[in-house]
Amino acid sequence: MLTLHHHEPTKPGHIVVMGAGGFVGRASARLLAATGVAMTSLTRKKVDLLDAEAAGRLASYLSPETTLVVTSAQAPCKNVAMLLDNLRMIQAVITAVKSCPVGHLVYLSSDAVYRDSARPLTEASCAEPASLHGAMHLTREVMLKNELPNVPQVFVRPTLIFGPDDPHNGYGPNRFMRLAAQGEDIVLFGEGEELRDHIFIEDVAEIVRRCVFHRATGVVNAVTGIVTTFKAIAGMAAARFEPLVIIRGTPRQGPMPHGGYRAFDCSLLKQVFPGFKPTTLADGLDRMRR
Repeated sequence: MLTLHHHEPTKPGHIVVMGAGGFVGRASARLLAATGVAMTSLTRKKVDLLDAEAAGRLASYLSPETTLVVTSAQAPCKNVAMLLDNLRMIQAVITAVKSCPVGHLVYLSSDAVYRDSARPLTEASCAEPASLHGAMHLTREVMLKNELPNVPQVFVRPTLIFGPDDPHNGYGPNRFMRLAAQGEDIVLFGEGEELRDHIFIEDVAEIVRRCVFHRATGVVNAVTGIVTTFKAIAGMAAARFEPLVIIRGTPRQGPMPHGGYRAFDCSLLKQVFPGFKPTTLADGLDRMRR
């Protein structure tokens, strides 16, 4: 599902990161800039993809030597209005690239595109999203493939991302660490028994970097292959602060997301990037304290 067109890492002539003000975009831009490659970081202040002039503004930064990394999204996508805005945003990207084709496009998608499974998911698993967020990302992928058939593209599909400076305060490591640091109770959904994979933000950026430098095409999941319960993560977060906060469950409202199990087979990631070793949850939580 993933092809590397450069066996050895090769710097592109120019990199443009769309969404460089966001969680993933900021980390990716920072890591790519550290390699010394010529690059442009675009935030919403520079190019607002919902603006009528967005396509023209974006095109002015592009060239055939450009690798375009697209992380821009209104996320998580919670309603139809957000879905439609997200599709308008990617249409602006498509219009810009049609007017000024790029050499390579990297799109940050999501593992939410996959249908739930009792087995670990792979890049070949059925893409049948059950949420608007997953539907948004899958539709964007289809739009990019259909509208830009001659542009080499790779779709990076991260699972739940954690790390410092997360703007969403998402349930899991990010929220648990903040609550523990503030001395507040960590409140779980149910008893926190769901098993989920979590990946550190800098590891997602590293996968993006490798896809850029190897000019990858296809699909790759940004995952660790390890699942942990939310209760266990809460315990790990609480143990990093004094005094120890209380961890308590609550009556669950509705069914457990994904049936309580969302695991991944990371064989492809290990095969194509054998030197890549994801950050452990323990190390990632420690780095969030620095």
